[in-house]
Amino acid sequence: MSAQHGTKAVIAALLANTGIAVTKFIAWAFSGSASMLAEGVHSVADAGNQALLLYGGKAAKRAADEEHPFGYGRERYLWAFVVAIVLFSVGGLFSINEGISKLQHPHELDILWLPVVVLVIAIVLESFSLRTAIKEANAVRGDADWVSFVRRAKSPELPVVLLEDIAALLGLVFALIGVSLTIFTGDPIWDAIGTLAIGTLLIVVALILGIETKSLLIGEGANREDVVKIRDAINANQTVESLIYMKTLYLGPDELMVAAKVAFAKRERMSEVADAINGVEAMVREAVPAARVIFIEPDVYRSTQTLPPTDAIVIKGND
Repeated sequence: MSAQHGTKAVIAALLANTGIAVTKFIAWAFSGSASMLAEGVHSVADAGNQALLLYGGKAAKRAADEEHPFGYGRERYLWAFVVAIVLFSVGGLFSINEGISKLQHPHELDILWLPVVVLVIAIVLESFSLRTAIKEANAVRGDADWVSFVRRAKSPELPVVLLEDIAALLGLVFALIGVSLTIFTGDPIWDAIGTLAIGTLLIVVALILGIETKSLLIGEGANREDVVKIRDAINANQTVESLIYMKTLYLGPDELMVAAKVAFAKRERMSEVADAINGVEAMVREAVPAARVIFIEPDVYRSTQTLPPTDAIVIKGND
């Protein structure tokens, strides 16, 4: 996934949420709506999250050094996980607490029309942000459905922005329903219920983000399609007798490490083995450009060879 697509969506969401947060707090200050306060905090959390994603993208570009020889690509995963924590605590738990407080101490709304107007405007602005995220995601997700895209994407920015924008739109709808019912019935309990619904929604989205980014932090390998491309590229080299086994690991969203034990025909000169390995590496990089770090261990294939039990991918020959 291109980092450029993710950055554009993050910036669009940051600008939208900053403006929306200001209008929500103004509406809360004049109306006293708990739903508006929860939504204001939600937008602040979202804007802060997008700032964290932008920082993570910048930090990930640092060059490799002695302490981090494989670079800082996983910074983007780290800050995406922090986003989930912020969304859970600042957004979800705050909204739940505010909703419970308003249930215990109901507050009549003032200037009834103001929250409705602000929420409608916010829905329109948030829709533009979501549209940008969808457009950017469509440019990179290919034939994958949306659930698969969110679960399998190696770049965290677009899935995070997509989920945040969807949660923001649903939260705005919950707030609008709560405020509207309070206006029509005169009972402020509906405003509190809307606030609780917003908090519950944010906690659910935060848990989904946390689970997905945790998997990336632990370390994910290449998807099956890229595994097949790498396997076929190795076995297509004329100097290769067979691929004995291999492992892959994403060092960052745009950098894949490939480690493989490859059986070459017997050679007498080390230079011939080195040339064969270089040829294999070139073919792998051509097949999967993200495969930037490649380790090839030459070997002689034996049918009785015992493979390490922890290897997730064991492929022999061209089968």
